[in-house]
Amino acid sequence: MKLSDLTDQVRHGAAIRSRTTLQPAGGEGDKVFPPTYLDSKYAEEERFDPETGAAVKCVLLDSVQSQANRMEDALQAAVDRQQISIPLLVVDFRAEDLIDQVGRISSLQVPHRVADAILRDSTLDGEAFRASEIGRRIDQVSLANATPLFDVCPTALLFGMWDSTGPKGGLGAKFARAITSEVIGYDARIGVRTSSRIDPLEIRAGAQVVKAKDGSWENASGKKVKGAVSPSEINHGNIPPDIAAGGVTIRYALQTTVISLPGLRRLRFPVEGDLSVEVDDAARTVLAALGLCAATLAAEAGYDLRSRCLLWPTEPVRWELLGTPGEEPVCFTLSVDEAIGLLDGAIDAATKAGLPWRTDPIELKPSEKFVELLQRSQQLAATRETEG
Repeated sequence: MKLSDLTDQVRHGAAIRSRTTLQPAGGEGDKVFPPTYLDSKYAEEERFDPETGAAVKCVLLDSVQSQANRMEDALQAAVDRQQISIPLLVVDFRAEDLIDQVGRISSLQVPHRVADAILRDSTLDGEAFRASEIGRRIDQVSLANATPLFDVCPTALLFGMWDSTGPKGGLGAKFARAITSEVIGYDARIGVRTSSRIDPLEIRAGAQVVKAKDGSWENASGKKVKGAVSPSEINHGNIPPDIAAGGVTIRYALQTTVISLPGLRRLRFPVEGDLSVEVDDAARTVLAALGLCAATLAAEAGYDLRSRCLLWPTEPVRWELLGTPGEEPVCFTLSVDEAIGLLDGAIDAATKAGLPWRTDPIELKPSEKFVELLQRSQQLAATRETEG
């Protein structure tokens, strides 16, 4: 993939996609565990199997939101390793008097990117962030004026953002996701899980104890002591074997990642009030390259989605350029080094076109009232843990 090819695709193409077949790391037929939702349910639905065309039961193994977080985590790791430099906002909590130290949190790590309340309730050079010069510029962003976000948080243009907590409330700017990815398990069969614990000391349930609020305990001196409970309440004794629904077996899993090029083409990037086709193309190419880089870095980090859900690609990750309808997509592979090189080239072309690109993070500090809120929350959590 050459930079000129990517720019041409951004100008005229429909999408860049990858479809990667995955199997459990334990081998075909091994059980995997999907995420659970309300009432411990899995997200199940029928879909048409791309391999057979038949409708089969499927289960969600990793959602669009979760995949976006994994790609952002991969970008943050690359920033930390100094592999890439991208504009970031960072809130530094290290100097604050907290029970549990928070450290530094960047716009790649907060839930709502540049529109997140963690950034809103922080300060820049002693001024409330959204009241600062940079914050006021963010208030003015739109599809027709995406340059301020490109300057301070380009990942918000890639992964989406709704500035619902800003000065305009629900009328704040919205940017749809330009990149989506999800992992689906096909031909899913719900399994069972077992649970038990064998106590080598064989402490019996009848040997009751009394728990104190601070988590300590005393032996119950009689059979009917008020508040007496089984030793299992303090993690002694056996837990009888139990069977419940849990885990699935699948014929295979499919990760589908799509970068929407029409979505990128909706974004305009004025520089000093002037619009230019060349500048727009340069900015959009950076975002497309950033998406390819994020997905490639996330794939290199692996598919360990959660406990007992480690997947393994059965083939290299291949990308397809969806260009002219009716023609076969152009296929290519992309290593991490190639993806980073493509991003670096796109950034260089964009800065030469006059677009901003910060290589040092914008450093924020939490406001006093925000620190006080966090302190009170941590104290409350510590008190409840002590009370058991």
